[in-house]
Amino acid sequence: MVLDDMLWGAASAAYQIEGAPDEDGKGPSIWDVFSHLPGHIRDGQNGDVACDHYHRWREDVELLAGLGVNAYRFSVSWPRVLPTGRGAVNHAGLDFYDRLVDALCERSIAPALTLFHWDLPQALEEKGGWLNRDTAAYFADYAGIVADRLADRVPLWITLNEPFVHMAYGYALGLHAPGHALLTDALPTAHHQLLAHGLAVRELRARNAGRVLLTNNCTPVWPASRAPEDLAAADAYDTLHNRLFNDPVLLGRYPDLSAYGTDLAPVVRDGDLELIAAPLDGLGVNYYNPTRIAAPDAPGLPFQDAGITGYPTTAFGWPVVPDGLRELLAGLRARYGPALPPIYVTENGCSQPDVPDERGTIDDRARIAYLDGHLAALDAARAEGVDVRGYFVWSLTDNFEWAEGHHQRFGLVHVDYATQRRTPKASYHWYREEIARRSG
Repeated sequence: MVLDDMLWGAASAAYQIEGAPDEDGKGPSIWDVFSHLPGHIRDGQNGDVACDHYHRWREDVELLAGLGVNAYRFSVSWPRVLPTGRGAVNHAGLDFYDRLVDALCERSIAPALTLFHWDLPQALEEKGGWLNRDTAAYFADYAGIVADRLADRVPLWITLNEPFVHMAYGYALGLHAPGHALLTDALPTAHHQLLAHGLAVRELRARNAGRVLLTNNCTPVWPASRAPEDLAAADAYDTLHNRLFNDPVLLGRYPDLSAYGTDLAPVVRDGDLELIAAPLDGLGVNYYNPTRIAAPDAPGLPFQDAGITGYPTTAFGWPVVPDGLRELLAGLRARYGPALPPIYVTENGCSQPDVPDERGTIDDRARIAYLDGHLAALDAARAEGVDVRGYFVWSLTDNFEWAEGHHQRFGLVHVDYATQRRTPKASYHWYREEIARRSG
């Protein structure tokens, strides 16, 4: 499948939709374990069923076809393919994704496959997870196995999703799986994830696996004031959130981490950065909101979140700042210049308190306004010369939203978790018409 046109799509992630945590030979992931530990997930919920996509995938493909998208971003569950993260392949797990890819191609929907969306095999976590350099090599082997089966039909590959968030929430703060609260001692997981990316790129290139991307969650960073201490704090946060995962890939070097009293020299070996900086066909960018940063008022990290006021907020409490997307994309172009490959906005969307009315319909006008504003910002960025090749709404369906359980609804399609009934929202129909208008 050739990707000549602008991609208009929707997105999902394996643990958030699939369910079937131990079916057909799948091994446990860190999220299967973490979500069952008391106190981690709101109201004690878990992803054991989620959207039951493992059994209802045909219905979800039909929803994609009805939406009129020409691409669908999904992730493969590593422990569904390799139950212990390495060793013997679970062919039943690979068969599931084979069928999904075939169905997408039959409907002229380009599969955009993410290899890692946070569901590390639990067996590898027990060997140190991303604190263990060996995990990068295991990931490369896994990437090769998936590509051997699917590279002939999948034109867009994403190695990792949001390694910053996985490091920060999973290893530094303990809010996500695997639940470690290591603060700056989590930094080696940044390098090991990026090394995994570089090794996987090599495996994908060896198999002619189409376009290869890395997806980073990026945010415009706003200093709380022009005071030197707030400017320094904002720079420190920008370094951690944005540059730590973009600079090595695009420039072949890590940014200065001295604000954190550490660096990555102890874990970086000769040749690592050359692998990490292998040329990409695009950079995936997930955008939700800017971040306002002030100097810390207590010992610890060299910054604190100062919050953003004066804007509407989503059900998550995140500020809705559409022009932040234009600011972010233009800022990436200004920072990286010719080193910046084409950009794919691989996630953008909002949670809203979607409740069906007495007729069972969901008139989610706030989501429509959100998407409309962000598409206008995308147009503005492209008018400024940013090369954007794709836009994916997060998400196709409501799903299991990590530590929030099923409480945050991001979907274009409402899911009744008790019955698994899918109901397209007003935003689904609006996006379908917007895609048709922009593609016509």
